[in-house]
Amino acid sequence: MSFFEKLKAGMQKTRDNIQNKINMVLNSFTKVDEDLLEELEEALILCDVGVATTEKLIERIRERIKEEGLKTADDVRSALKEELYELVRYDVEPETFPKVMLIVGVNGVGKTTSIGKIANQYKENGKKVLIAAADTFRAAASEQLEIWAKRADVPIVMYGDGRNDPAAVVFDALDSAKHRGSDVVIIDTAGRLHNKKNLMNELAKISRVIDREYAHAQRETFIVLDGTTGQNALIQAKQFSEVVKIDGIILTKLDGTAKGGMVLAIKEEVGIPVRYIGVGEGINDLQPFNAKEFADSLF
Repeated sequence: MSFFEKLKAGMQKTRDNIQNKINMVLNSFTKVDEDLLEELEEALILCDVGVATTEKLIERIRERIKEEGLKTADDVRSALKEELYELVRYDVEPETFPKVMLIVGVNGVGKTTSIGKIANQYKENGKKVLIAAADTFRAAASEQLEIWAKRADVPIVMYGDGRNDPAAVVFDALDSAKHRGSDVVIIDTAGRLHNKKNLMNELAKISRVIDREYAHAQRETFIVLDGTTGQNALIQAKQFSEVVKIDGIILTKLDGTAKGGMVLAIKEEVGIPVRYIGVGEGINDLQPFNAKEFADSLF
């Protein structure tokens, strides 16, 4: 099954939710007017697209009605699909190696499984991957990550002797990566949002180690968010952005929710693009986000 097919299957609840509400509006109007736009706006908000993002979408449709003379519900539907794509598309720097991926996120969002799945993906693409278990704050975090490292068949650097300095784990992992000739180092970190000062200090210390020991590598920081939490995920993204610069979002568990409309809100309201999307439990069910396929899957 291709990723597009997995995406369509995994987004079934979200697609049905969005399609049903949008079609109910568009099929009930015989002409394109302000009443239709008001109903469409309400429908999008109910689909977890978010108020600010919905207002932007409706304003763009309103402009296109004037500029292009949209006259039918199908015209509006096609325009909406194009605007949804523009909303979620993103441009990133070309990937270079070696690279370091710093993964942040609160407990329970799927951080550990995402790291394992990304590691597996790079390995299948012929890259040498190493995982650093630097979430030493949470009990059993390293052991859980070790299980996924074994599934992906990649090495992991972790402490089992009670030491709890995340930066020390990162130092050892980068040293190991140099000797192994690793292409990708994926670093798990603690998600202590309830104590931002500690988290900020911890991430700053890790960052200094990377700057000193692996300055030549491309570095990106990703936040893992649970798609089933809807607007709460947006709040988490904003809170973490206050602590560290986030380059991309890994959005998990979209196959179990009708709240996938939040994908449309994240980039607009937080300014961070969705870079990976998870639509299943399998090790291959987390894939790089494709904006065109996502927009197509909704319609």
